[in-house]
Amino acid sequence: MHLLGLLPRRAWASLLSQLLRPPWASCTGAVRCQSQDFDIAGQFDPMIPDAECLKIMCEILSGLQLGDFLIKMAWKDVRHEMVVKKGLAPEVADRIGDYVQCHGGVSLVEQMFQDPRLSQNKQALEGLGDLKLLFEYLTLFGIADKISFDLSLARGLDYYTGVIYEAVLLQTPTQAGEEPLNVGSVAAGGRYDGLVGMFDPKGHKVPCVGLSIGVERIFYIVEQRMKTKGEKVRTTETQVFVATPQKNFLQERLKLIAELWNSGIKAEMLYKNNPKLLTQLHYCESTGIPLVVIIGEQELKEGVIKIRSVASREEVAIKRENLVAEIQKRLSES
Repeated sequence: MHLLGLLPRRAWASLLSQLLRPPWASCTGAVRCQSQDFDIAGQFDPMIPDAECLKIMCEILSGLQLGDFLIKMAWKDVRHEMVVKKGLAPEVADRIGDYVQCHGGVSLVEQMFQDPRLSQNKQALEGLGDLKLLFEYLTLFGIADKISFDLSLARGLDYYTGVIYEAVLLQTPTQAGEEPLNVGSVAAGGRYDGLVGMFDPKGHKVPCVGLSIGVERIFYIVEQRMKTKGEKVRTTETQVFVATPQKNFLQERLKLIAELWNSGIKAEMLYKNNPKLLTQLHYCESTGIPLVVIIGEQELKEGVIKIRSVASREEVAIKRENLVAEIQKRLSES
């Protein structure tokens, strides 16, 4: 079981998009997971959990700010599903095959409703009814424009039993100068009503629907885009580093970093009693931390703290009581 799956659904989507949002998302070397999943299991009325999974997928991809995306949606093994499992005549299923070349939204479903060879079949009407209901829920969620009904879509896993979907990124005008990133889908999922029962000795059926976010693919996309723009790939969200040029200043550093933490500033320091100043500054440059605050004997005596810009290496002495406000001002301007 995935830990994130234990969180409330809205919190899950918000947390994952925050965790993966640049610049932290560029830390490919520190993360081993290839994907992160979210699933809804249990007996529910048709299409409600399916619609929420698609809503959560949209929330995550929007929160990651990767650009425009489209979620393609279809049914697993359409012809086999219709002929073998739903009992449709092969010629009716072949008629459905004519729609494989089409893609669209609820209008495509309505078009299939109007086809007499489909509308006269009970099983086909039930399937189309589910699709129409799903699009109604997607419209209420405000994401219908992000979903494309595409019968040509096929997922490689055999355990899917119903609706399937995958998200792909779209090339936007602002990204026109970038080289195409052929990474495939960045998220995918679907309904798998029979999988859980395979592991139950009594064969109890547990309907399930879920989604998977391609974490490593997203990391790769973010990293490549930052390199294209000439931006440094950061491996931390730390905003300020607390440093000292002198020995025996651990207590003062701890006081200072606590003050920054209490003010909501993301700060860190080296976990050593007497680190060398050059080592501390090199660490900031290698990790992309933008600001360094330096405290030493002279600063303590004068009641000031030095703020150093890592990029320009310029240093300015600020009164201790004005430090937090100055840091917040600089961060808001960066």
